Amino acid sequence: MNNTKSPFLPLLLLLLLLFSISTAKSHIPLNCNPADDRSSTLKVFHIFSPCSPFRPSKPLSWADNVLQMQAKDQARLQFLSSLVARRSVVPIASARQLIQSPTFVVRAKIGTPAQTLLLALDTSNDAAWIPCSGCVGCPSTTVFSSDKSSSFRPLPCQSPQCNQVPNPSCSGTACGFNLTYGSSTVAADLVQDNVTLATDSVPAYTFGCIRKATGSSVPPQGLLGLGRGPLSLLGQSQSLYRSTFSYCLPSFKSVNFSGSLRLGPVAQPIKIKYTPLLRNPRRSSLYYVNLIAIRVGRRIVDIPPSALAFNSATGAGTIIDSGTTFTRLVAPAYTAVRDEFRRRVGRNVTVSSLGGFDTCYTVPIISPTITFMFAGMNVTLPPDNFLIHSTAGSTTCLAMAAAPDNVNSVLNVIASMQQQNHRILFDIPNSRVGVAREPCSS
Repeated sequence: MNNTKSPFLPLLLLLLLLFSISTAKSHIPLNCNPADDRSSTLKVFHIFSPCSPFRPSKPLSWADNVLQMQAKDQARLQFLSSLVARRSVVPIASARQLIQSPTFVVRAKIGTPAQTLLLALDTSNDAAWIPCSGCVGCPSTTVFSSDKSSSFRPLPCQSPQCNQVPNPSCSGTACGFNLTYGSSTVAADLVQDNVTLATDSVPAYTFGCIRKATGSSVPPQGLLGLGRGPLSLLGQSQSLYRSTFSYCLPSFKSVNFSGSLRLGPVAQPIKIKYTPLLRNPRRSSLYYVNLIAIRVGRRIVDIPPSALAFNSATGAGTIIDSGTTFTRLVAPAYTAVRDEFRRRVGRNVTVSSLGGFDTCYTVPIISPTITFMFAGMNVTLPPDNFLIHSTAGSTTCLAMAAAPDNVNSVLNVIASMQQQNHRILFDIPNSRVGVAREPCSS
């Protein structure tokens, strides 16, 4: 980060007040016990959670934490936009480091005897990869010691999985692969070992054992791919989880900043609304849905059909993503939503800007509702999912924005703030995504 004044700084000061008061109000002791992972449900931690070891070693204010989230958001959008139409990543713009590590992590136990690691969740990737002992350039001293696991084995070049990884190569008889992840490059061996999630064991799980990494985008203790490919968690555990999972992301006001990941069809919500999943054959991991309209108050806003239409050739459409913080809409869609929101609040009320948000008010307002209208279901957001307030309530901002101009801005991203306190259910066998209101924070 350079020393130029960030346009997000006023926004961050506002968020600092918001988070400070929510933390001060609560006297609930932190609950970071691994025993909370039970059956097929895992606790999900935000990387800035008090339960996360990935917080900066020197304590940061919430303002600085949110500054990092804003930077990650911009980079995440560049990363996602690069995926929708091709498999390579976009160039790094203006010499800025591209950081697109996912935002939420879960505990996983690898090997025999088990070694516990915190793996980042990423729905845009399939294969898991984990830093192994002897890794050159890996960002964490917590690595998987493969030599201490009796169930560990490398996969040979002739194994079918070797054709399912990017850029496979053979060194002797072992299969390896190379990939680019944000600003990082990763060289890994393709291996198998037992993986335990909560109390569920997945034997002979195929993943990448990282031997060399460059850059700063590699999640410190590895990544768990939740995409739809054969090497993803869903692909390798079909008999156990039947290609079904859900997550519930916590409110930004939550002290622990933790939610849950529920694997398999058991104990998923019964009362839930669904919309069909769409597939982009160029990037099948991304979870596309058909957003057909957006309603502000009682009015469906006038959005050009091309701004919401799904197009597998260009990657245009709408995805659900847990790694982006604030929802971004392509410019025509966001402008229509913003203008109607302002009209409903009142034309005589002065509108101001704070950082990346262009619709803020310094007087109390009566907010209209915002409803995402998908094929087959409507999701009406509670105010906490689209408004940010200062502590004293003197400033209120609409917490959405237009997709940045410097990316392939054809992609609408429904992000984690708009998903908070909802159970998002991915039912791959039936090609659908479900949404149900649920208090996620713990």
